Amino acid sequence: MKNRIPPVWIEGTASRQAHCNLPEGTYEREIGREGFFGPASHMHHTHPPTGWTAFDGPLRPRAFDLTQLDTPQVNPWDAPMVLSNAAAQIRMWVTRGSMNCLACNADGDQVLFVHQGSGHLYCDYGHLAFAEGDYLLMPRSTQWRLDCDDTATLLMIEATGDAFGLPDKGPVGQHAIYDPAILDHPGIDELFQAQYSERETAVVVKRHNTLTTITYPFNPLDAVGWHGDLSVQRLNWRDIRPLMSARYHLAPSAHTTWLAERLVICTFCPRPIESDPGALKLPFYHANTDYDEFIFYHQGQFFSRDNIKPGMSTFHPSGFSHGPHPEAYRIAMAHARKETDEVAVMIDTRDPLNLHELSDGVEWGGYADSWKA
Repeated sequence: MKNRIPPVWIEGTASRQAHCNLPEGTYEREIGREGFFGPASHMHHTHPPTGWTAFDGPLRPRAFDLTQLDTPQVNPWDAPMVLSNAAAQIRMWVTRGSMNCLACNADGDQVLFVHQGSGHLYCDYGHLAFAEGDYLLMPRSTQWRLDCDDTATLLMIEATGDAFGLPDKGPVGQHAIYDPAILDHPGIDELFQAQYSERETAVVVKRHNTLTTITYPFNPLDAVGWHGDLSVQRLNWRDIRPLMSARYHLAPSAHTTWLAERLVICTFCPRPIESDPGALKLPFYHANTDYDEFIFYHQGQFFSRDNIKPGMSTFHPSGFSHGPHPEAYRIAMAHARKETDEVAVMIDTRDPLNLHELSDGVEWGGYADSWKA
């Protein structure tokens, strides 16, 4: 499909292109619609758009140390809810050993991102090993359980009433970023066959956020075979090959991994930093006016943030401009780092997210002040 050539209006002193060759002494801010895909303007300010001296009220940026949510839960539906809306749920689940029941999400597709740990997934479709850095995509109403080698920590992302699919990769083609051939599915292998049993088994089904337990006098994971084009999928971030440009900083949407109607999951992976002298070398200040933004930091140093460690997360509601921390901006503009080592999971939601009550010590109360120079 062709896009029309849009009119572009220019006022005052402005760069010819977005994110390149900013006017001397200015800070660029993108005001955009539709998650970096829609109409946008690029403002050039003489002060950082995050240079506030106070930020009072519920709209403020938030940061959470999710490593503090470390109480093991056997059942995933007991995992603490961090944020949610009518189209998405975000939980942090710590578990260990073998689940004593099967889980089933009848509310929507479920993505598990394995922050720590390894083990085995058993589900309707068979057996699949998992390890740190894996995404496990569970189609809605799949019955499943985990058998963990030790303690495992997983970020849980639900597309409520919806299904996850692959993004349209446009002119770069369907094999870019990650080739769908790299996706792994469970198999009816010896380990799966070994768990067949006549032992009583409970399935805990979540529907409308209410739990129902269905008990069988046998293990319902008893398939002897299947065929079709619907299954659990596994993808490790190490198999993602991010789009890169030496001359232009790509928007977060270029790193989309999974897509639903009202939320998107992106993966930021290690990559070279832009080398062109005129190119912006870190995420630009932006007011993404249609989406709330949640980022979970898996490993490495997130190159646009200070004082963020693995296992932490940030939440930037729509309604104010945000962007890099002052020291990160200084380092990037001096091109002091030549590549990133970060791995992070970003969730953008089309509808406002609601914050759930969390344990004391989880939230970093001074996060909004961390932009003060």
